[in-house]
Amino acid sequence: MSQYPKITVIMATYNKVDWLSKVLEGYKYQTYNDFDIIVADDGSTEETKNLIDSFKKDYPVNITHLWHEDLGYRRQTILNEAIVKAKNDYILFTDGDCIPRADFVETHAKFAEKGYFLSGGYCKLPMNTSEAITPEDIKNQDCFKVNWLKTKGVVSSKNKLKLSAKDGIANFLDVVTPTGATFNNCNSSAWKSDLIAINGYDERMQYGGPDRELGERLFNKGIKSKQIRYKAICVHLDHARGYKTKESLDRNLAIRAEVKKKKKTWTDFGIKKNQD
Repeated sequence: MSQYPKITVIMATYNKVDWLSKVLEGYKYQTYNDFDIIVADDGSTEETKNLIDSFKKDYPVNITHLWHEDLGYRRQTILNEAIVKAKNDYILFTDGDCIPRADFVETHAKFAEKGYFLSGGYCKLPMNTSEAITPEDIKNQDCFKVNWLKTKGVVSSKNKLKLSAKDGIANFLDVVTPTGATFNNCNSSAWKSDLIAINGYDERMQYGGPDRELGERLFNKGIKSKQIRYKAICVHLDHARGYKTKESLDRNLAIRAEVKKKKKTWTDFGIKKNQD
């Protein structure tokens, strides 16, 4: 596996220690361990720090807790800080509510290629199933098995397919799926140099497409995408989205429209702030 890139996993979180605990549990059992983790924390309380500290005591890879003050929704700002802090050349983005299957990091490492970013998906679970998953279920990988999940709640046909597809079938499904290979925060990876070249996330954007917009600027820069939604598997724990507003969605759509129209590769509101 030495030919694979070293990876920094960046996971965003905000005041959801019960879910973050399950996610960190998942990264303990990866088949590929040449990675570290940055928890990009958008201003959580001390409870999140305490949880991360408890994991640090006996963990197979290094965890960095990157935190800034809670001044409202500033997720893209802390993600940009995490990109800059990343020690490795390749960055895998995920969320603090997405438990990775044991081969998750290895899959991203295996398919990483210069000139591309990788686009995965997720298997969204209902709340009762999300709550039922225990550390033991993660260690045993039961929470990625269709029959086990059925005992804890409803499993959609989409999820059955993603969780069951192996090797050649997964490759085939990734080729024929009508879903676009877009950039998404819960399961995508890219080269740090490419992210720096487009100035990272647009910090004006709140919930509703800031990851897609970043991917659109990567496309405009000439970076292509590869689909791995049937190979890089994570289960998405359920939660409310109180930060979703029509205003933020409308503003984000306007920014994305401008990026598309002008074929923009750079945002003045990213890692390097506009000095004007």
